[in-house]
This record gives sequence, structure tokens and C-alpha cells, in this order.
Amino acid sequence: MIFQCTIAHPIMISGTGLHSGRRINLTLRPADAGTGVVFHRTEGERTVSIEAISANVVDTRLATVLGKNGLSVSTVEHLLAAVTALEIDNLHIDIDGPEVPVMDGSAAPFVELLLGAGLRSQSRSRRYLALRQPISLTEGDKRISMIPSRFFRISFEIAFDHPCISVQNRSVKVSPELFRRDIAPARTFGFRREVEYLKANGLALGGSLDNAVVIGDDRVLNPEGLRFQDEFVRHKILDSIGDFSLLGFPLLGHIKSYRAGHDMNHRMVEKLLASPEHWRLVEFSPDDLRQPLQGGFPNFLSDLVLSKV
Repeated sequence: MIFQCTIAHPIMISGTGLHSGRRINLTLRPADAGTGVVFHRTEGERTVSIEAISANVVDTRLATVLGKNGLSVSTVEHLLAAVTALEIDNLHIDIDGPEVPVMDGSAAPFVELLLGAGLRSQSRSRRYLALRQPISLTEGDKRISMIPSRFFRISFEIAFDHPCISVQNRSVKVSPELFRRDIAPARTFGFRREVEYLKANGLALGGSLDNAVVIGDDRVLNPEGLRFQDEFVRHKILDSIGDFSLLGFPLLGHIKSYRAGHDMNHRMVEKLLASPEHWRLVEFSPDDLRQPLQGGFPNFLSDLVLSKV
């Protein structure tokens, strides 16, 4: 937890883009400490490096899209969620298409591939963005609040006027083990009428029952059914982990969301970054671990983080 981390060996990933339907290839490579997560987007002979930070978000309507100098990478949230939850700080991602492959609609394939590559600790300590004061954002009936916490925690509630979903809520303290077991397998989802509309307008060309949960008028259309009874809210938590990774630092705070999506997540990240009085960057050292522990963290952190939630 103290030191930054990258992968030990390069790995290659190929798959279909959800919206473009194109075959897309990724190579994930180790990166030096302090690099962060960087997409290297190629188109023909041109390559643009796009840092995975909020300032490079160019669209959030259907997915989170990063862009720079005329090139972009869409649907980054599932891969970024896996990278963040596994506590990988530095990574180069070479990609030859406009979106990250959808794989099976979840983050589980990325988790297994990253773990297969091995994780390597680095010599530079990790810097955390620790929330000091509550902050919130409300838009109509949607809201996000963030409160101080000694851990990275997400609580999410969704409400749909549909018998397959209705009201679902879940709260998790994010850790590599919990994410791999309880959150990563949760797939993206959509209603059949929305999928049909997108396909008619040249989008979701790679979408199928193999990479999304599709909901009909009164039932889930996937023959195998759901992976979890509350798979829908689990996937919203997955998306949030990916979207809030664009803070650029691992978070010590508790995110509480109600019906929020990519667009609102991005606005919350931007609001927080523009409000430095609400947070502080903290960096642990090996000496800190020699201090008496309180709630799992050194005592000095109790002065910074106001509540244990």
C-alpha cells in the first residue's frame, strides 16, 4: 500500500469494441514510478499519448472517453477500474482503435490478465488524495456526496421503474480481493429498446448477449441469467471506480451515489479538484508504519481524516 506499483511483464489484449464493432488490440506495458496511467492511441502512422486524468475527458454520454490532439479512446472505465482496484499506479496502454474492447462487459477479464502479468512494487511512495471535508453534487433526482474516510469506500443506490431492477443498493470498501470477487464480474447492462435504438444509429455495433446484460419488457434476455442478484448496482460501483480514478491519485474517501452515471461522476471529479480546501495529498513512508495504528492507519492520519466510515 505504501509503494507505487506497475505490472511485471507486458501483456496483449484483443477484443471487440462495443460501439465500433472493430477488432482492437491493446498492449499493456510496465511504466516507471511517477508515470501514471497513459494511453498511447495510434491511428495509421500517428500516435497520441493521453494521460488517464479528468482534464482529458472529452465525452461522457455513453461511456467515459479520453482524448487529446484529435484522437480519443472510449469506454475506458472498466479497464481503469481493474487497474485502480488492483492498486496499479503506473501503466502504458498501447491501443490501435477508438475504444477499449468490451470483453464480456465486465472488468473480470482485465483483472485476470493483469494478475497474470504479475505486479511489481516500485521504490517511490504512493500519494493519496485524502478528503478533509464533505462535498456534494445534486442534479435533479441524482446526487453524489463524498465524505472523509480512512479507506476508499463506495455506496451506491439505483432505482428503475422495471421489475428486473427496481431499487438496489450496495456499499463496499474497495480492496483488490473484494473487487476481484464481488465487483469485477458485474456486466454492463441496457434495455432492449435502447440497444435497438443505438444499433439503428450506428452505435453498439459490437454489442451482444455475450458482452452485456440486456433487459426486455419483463425479464433478462441473457439465457444464463444474472451473475449476481444485484448485478446492476455492482456494475455501477465498477463504473464509479473507473471514473473516479481520473482524479489522478488513489482516493481516501467515501463516495455515496444515487442514480449517478458517467457524466455526473466526471462533474463530481472536476468539482472536487477545483475545491482544494476539501482535500489534501498525503504520502506515507515506512516510518509512518512504525507509529501506533488507529483504525488500520497511522495515528497521524486521524487528524486529517475526520470520520471513520
